[in-house]
Amino acid sequence: MDKKTAQQEIKKLRADIKRHNDLYYNQDQSQIPDADYDALMRRLVELEEDFPDLKSTASPTNQVGAPVSTRTQQASDGTVSAARQIEHSVKMLSLDNTYSMEELKKWDERVRKALPGETIEYVAELKIDGVSAALRFESGKFIRAATRGDGRVGEDVSANVALIPELPQTLTLNHPPQVLDVRAEVYMTHDDFRRMNEVRREKELAGFANPRNAASGTLKLLDLAQARERRLHLFVHSFGQMDETAVPKFESQWDFLEFIRKTGLPVNPDSRLCRHFHDVVEFCQAFQQRQTEIPYDVDGVVVKVNDLDQQRRLGTTMKSPRWAIAYKFPAQQVTTRVVRIEVQVGRTGVLTPVAKLEPVACSGVVISSATLHNFDQVNRLGVREGDRVLIERAGDVIPKVVKVVEHGNPGADRLLPPSQCPVCRGQVIQEASGQVAYRCINPSCLKQLERRLIHFASRSAMDIEGLGEAVVNQLLENKRLKDLADIYSLTREDLLGLELFKEKKAENLLRHIEESKTRPLSRLLFALGIPGVGEKASLTLAKSFGEITAVMEADIQALAALNDFGVVMADAVVSFFRQPASTLLINKLRQYGVNMVEPVEITQGPLQGKTFVFTGELSGIPRRQAKALVMRAGGDVLSSVSKNLDYLVAGFGAGSKAAKAKELGVTIINVEQFREMVHE
Repeated sequence: MDKKTAQQEIKKLRADIKRHNDLYYNQDQSQIPDADYDALMRRLVELEEDFPDLKSTASPTNQVGAPVSTRTQQASDGTVSAARQIEHSVKMLSLDNTYSMEELKKWDERVRKALPGETIEYVAELKIDGVSAALRFESGKFIRAATRGDGRVGEDVSANVALIPELPQTLTLNHPPQVLDVRAEVYMTHDDFRRMNEVRREKELAGFANPRNAASGTLKLLDLAQARERRLHLFVHSFGQMDETAVPKFESQWDFLEFIRKTGLPVNPDSRLCRHFHDVVEFCQAFQQRQTEIPYDVDGVVVKVNDLDQQRRLGTTMKSPRWAIAYKFPAQQVTTRVVRIEVQVGRTGVLTPVAKLEPVACSGVVISSATLHNFDQVNRLGVREGDRVLIERAGDVIPKVVKVVEHGNPGADRLLPPSQCPVCRGQVIQEASGQVAYRCINPSCLKQLERRLIHFASRSAMDIEGLGEAVVNQLLENKRLKDLADIYSLTREDLLGLELFKEKKAENLLRHIEESKTRPLSRLLFALGIPGVGEKASLTLAKSFGEITAVMEADIQALAALNDFGVVMADAVVSFFRQPASTLLINKLRQYGVNMVEPVEITQGPLQGKTFVFTGELSGIPRRQAKALVMRAGGDVLSSVSKNLDYLVAGFGAGSKAAKAKELGVTIINVEQFREMVHE
């Protein structure tokens, strides 16, 4: 690239980044996800390094955040005021980011090279995706709070921060320092975010795109009553300033966090002192796996050199400390373009609109399609073919479209629910007045049968290894499968007639089909695909009734009385087994020798009546296996911590659930103690 071309690209990148900074920091909007923004910044850094004479102190690569806008806001009583600005006593910096373990290890190497021969400890803390704020206390009393702004000047948000329930107005210290300035992250939980957006939709107001934008907007509200309703929270994470006469002194980041806990200020419980760098790697990997379990947005891990003297000697750049870095988890949100919108048919006949996308990497995988959930959601988002959209993928969750970033074809027709099934041309009906689901009611719809067969053979159902989508499709094309029971009529000749099979593979599949006949009733009930009845409900049915005839004859009252059941789920079970086709299917499966009974298990096991919750990484035992061990021993597994819980099993990286259990007096055990309890 020649210098003139580089200069033009640098100019455009700087303008784009500054615009996005203003949207993000001042207008509480995110037109692009963090991954796209970081890519723009990385490209600018790369060009400025290749052409050093084009560098500028005014470049975003040398600046923190964005200058505070001179905005005004009107309160509910009609009062209009301008945002007050506050100069930080110590400059607030931003962190450099790493995007892989290799980059994180290179940062560790740079630190060690700058501190040759010294022992280096690190502190690993979760990177909360919220709003940075500086909090100031004088003689133990809360005085003010300000946003980061451009690092030197931030916006006064004292009144709104004072509403945060975890923030003490007076520190719990006998001899507080005259001045204490700390850095915190203000955030909103997932539950509060959903509740707030539901309220906004009821009032016909636009919802916020994510909890971070919601937290930022709430911090700047003049209406304090409304700000209180939105329920912000905070964690203190860093040191800004303390008067030199204060006692006690702290010499490390870990000492600082321990000191802050004593003041009554909240500190994130998911922090770890790492004696060795491999402890940092383990911490990052553990929480990358647990990211979706945390009740607020976490987009990475912040790693800091523990010793404050080493921090001082490592120093800072114009915008970032050299002694700290952020390890960013793989992006969960990216933007891409909608190529087309298809309507897919599920195993229960429900029609689901799906956006086919230009392929894009997200959360470590390449995404080429994303669910639009239902037709109401399509119209609520206003998405059309050709639009650039923001998609999200959290953990193993199916990618979904969050919002339209840019309309590519404003004149395109909006998507309407079809009156005929796109596969079989059968009749489509809306399930009930006020419901969003549309369903193909043709019982012979091949797409429904395809999805039901795949579900029936899946690992959590009848676990028929080798009976995947490609095999099912070929068997359907050859008209060899007309219902679920036909799986058990397959012969060696049927399989060898398919392109996919040779002798050994055919023998293996037939063996797996035969083995599946011995699965317990609970697996069969789940495999049948009763609408709304998952694995746990299927197990409850099987344990409660013992054999399938009793399940089929149960009435709504008996079913609704079961643990974790209700009238809606009970009605789904009754409706399913009232269908003549279901009776025929069960009889056919019985004729093929498929087990219809739940094995009698220990009803008075060592854990009878005891409840468990699992959190963190369970060393050497998969979460599914641990839950099965509890249930086999007569216990039950819950999803949340309450005062009625008997045991919390805490693995590596146990966080908020462990803190809550400790607060409620719940017994906390480790994995080895759990193994002893279940004799495993």
